[in-house]
Amino acid sequence: MEESDVRRKIIKGAEGLFMKYGVRSISMDDIARHLAVSKKTLYQHFEDKEDIVTIASQSHIEMMTQDFERIRTSATDSIDELARISVCLKQNMEDMNPSLLFDLQKYHPRAWKVWLDHKHKFIRESVIRNLKQGIEEGYFRPEIDLEVAATMRLELVQLPFDDQVFPPSQFKLSEVQMQLFDHFVYGLLTDKGRRQYQKCKETQVELTNP
Repeated sequence: MEESDVRRKIIKGAEGLFMKYGVRSISMDDIARHLAVSKKTLYQHFEDKEDIVTIASQSHIEMMTQDFERIRTSATDSIDELARISVCLKQNMEDMNPSLLFDLQKYHPRAWKVWLDHKHKFIRESVIRNLKQGIEEGYFRPEIDLEVAATMRLELVQLPFDDQVFPPSQFKLSEVQMQLFDHFVYGLLTDKGRRQYQKCKETQVELTNP
């Protein structure tokens, strides 16, 4: 196996462990055991756990960015884009450990910066673009303050990971994300937009439940 293949295998394997169990609880020993490689092999490709966490975070964010870009280019309008995003979000969050972002924030500053840069650039720009499009299409209320709405959406993405607000013993991450997403979207919609959003959501449900 080539060096680049080994590196990709480590990143993918570590990313899967972090998503399922969180970051703090996973050690270099756990990663090596999961991948059936030696710790020496890990250190041949990465400086330390912080290095793996950072690069795995970058990899996951790049994958999500590609998913959302595909949605943007294939969506028929702003409402269709939101309905497709809601399905994608639910799938991404289904098996994600709720402690993930907290672990990054507290223990892995480099990886946390990767997330913050993605949040404040790509997600913000995507939300504002979608809002402008929706207003032009007559689906969103024209009086919406774009910066306020975008900031609110950014914080709502992160809020379900706060275990003081949504304890994992009481709340399922993916379901909380969907509830908050719908609350956000319904607050934007005109009557025309509400009818279209409901229609698109029903279509997406049919597509994901053949």
